[in-house]
Amino acid sequence: YYVTIIDAPGHRDFIKNMITGTSQADCAVLIVAAGTGEFEAGISKNGQTREHALLAFTLGVKQLIVGVNKMDSTEPPYSENRFEEIKKEVSSYIKKIGYNPAAVAFVPISGWNGDNMLEVSDKMPWFKGWNVERKEGKADGKCLIEALDAILPPSRPTDKALRLPLQ
Repeated sequence: YYVTIIDAPGHRDFIKNMITGTSQADCAVLIVAAGTGEFEAGISKNGQTREHALLAFTLGVKQLIVGVNKMDSTEPPYSENRFEEIKKEVSSYIKKIGYNPAAVAFVPISGWNGDNMLEVSDKMPWFKGWNVERKEGKADGKCLIEALDAILPPSRPTDKALRLPLQ
């Protein structure tokens, strides 16, 4: 498939841009920072991670991928415990807003070093891969590009009312 990446900025000043981009998306890749303090700030009551996940669901984005980024800056680097802690907490939150965590791929990545982005990283031998279960079938993989390849193309609601993002 062809994939168009819409970078929806995470900064609070750009929420309207994030809404515009998200309203046009078939899938969201929620990037969660694994660094100490960064994840906690994002998942806190008014955190950006929570806000973006909620907006994605509210705007009709049914498929979600979670990229746990900055795995190189965890303590110790590439920590399995930190990844599992983040996966557990994010799963709990996205379930509350309406996503099925079993249908969400959680991928530990390091954008800075390219770990688990296009190829499997040797720095996280503990990561055996992600798998998703949905009514259309199962999918599995080990890196982010494979999670993107596993997105199901949605049916286009051409028989429904037109929705336009206004800015």
